[in-house]
Amino acid sequence: MAKKKISKSEARKQIQEFFENLDGRTPKEVKKIKKLAMKHNIPLREKRKKFCKKCFSVYRKPKIRIKKNIKTVTCENCGYVARWRMK
Repeated sequence: MAKKKISKSEARKQIQEFFENLDGRTPKEVKKIKKLAMKHNIPLREKRKKFCKKCFSVYRKPKIRIKKNIKTVTCENCGYVARWRMK
């Protein structure tokens, strides 16, 4: 049984649909979509800030701090602290 290969445009469409409705998504599903994006060399850009980079859980009510143009987001699941420079 061979897996069906999908084109880059189909992968882009799948990723777009996935991020339109994030509530109720499991870390396993997030990891799968991230792998799909990496396989087809599709940048997630701002979408990657919607989930934890360590445990892949979607941010529900993260602890957010802003100090000196640096946004700090603490994952409520694993406690990982992500920092991003603000524009």
